[in-house]
Amino acid sequence: MQTKQEAVLVTGGVSGIGLAVTRGLVQEGWKVLAADISQKALADAARELPADRVRCVHMDVCDEKQIVEVLAGNEDFGPLAGLVNSAGIGRDVPFFDTDAELMRRMLEVNLIGTFNVAKQAALRMRGRKQGSIVNIASISGIRGNLGRTAYGASKGGVITMTRVMAVELAEHGIRVNVVAPGPVDTPLVAKMHSSASREAWIRVVPQRRYAQPEEISGTIGWLMDDVRSSYVTGQVICVDGGFTAGGMISHV
Repeated sequence: MQTKQEAVLVTGGVSGIGLAVTRGLVQEGWKVLAADISQKALADAARELPADRVRCVHMDVCDEKQIVEVLAGNEDFGPLAGLVNSAGIGRDVPFFDTDAELMRRMLEVNLIGTFNVAKQAALRMRGRKQGSIVNIASISGIRGNLGRTAYGASKGGVITMTRVMAVELAEHGIRVNVVAPGPVDTPLVAKMHSSASREAWIRVVPQRRYAQPEEISGTIGWLMDDVRSSYVTGQVICVDGGFTAGGMISHV
């Protein structure tokens, strides 16, 4: 492992997939600016993670001014070489029970929040003519999964936005990709999935299980590497146990 002096910003970086990404990037030699809205989660992570390689910072992805202040206030930690947009919210709500307030909130955090951080990070990366942005979407942004009107719309928006970003930022040396996880054992998913929905997911995932967060972070680590993934941009990589490939997967 080669120790790097560049930093990667990970939003939602101290819980669920984001925490696994933070740990994985540290293992690959990166410095990580782990941002999160939860002060308690930040304090817990700060006690566990190596202080010389991880800096835990408070950030609300919906607050543009705060994003600018956080990035400006942590320039001493190392030049920004990457961003992983992992912060997000989720709800499992049927279409007729979904209201405009829920739709607006989901878009505000998952789509506009991703945009807010990506824009500010890209402004800093373009001067170096090198960088990698990974936006975390979901297979619910690709397939019409039940109860995902608001959540799926927000993640579908992230996918389209990522493709446009990849085209426009290529001239600045910045690669932009999407990782779309299937069901993953995280605190967010535990709140969204009932035991019945969990059984239903396992029936339609060919690998017949949920992923662990570390299985998502490995793909993200590869996308951060400007050697191993240097010609990969604008792609949607599904880490989903075969879900999006499946048709009739069982006679039972």
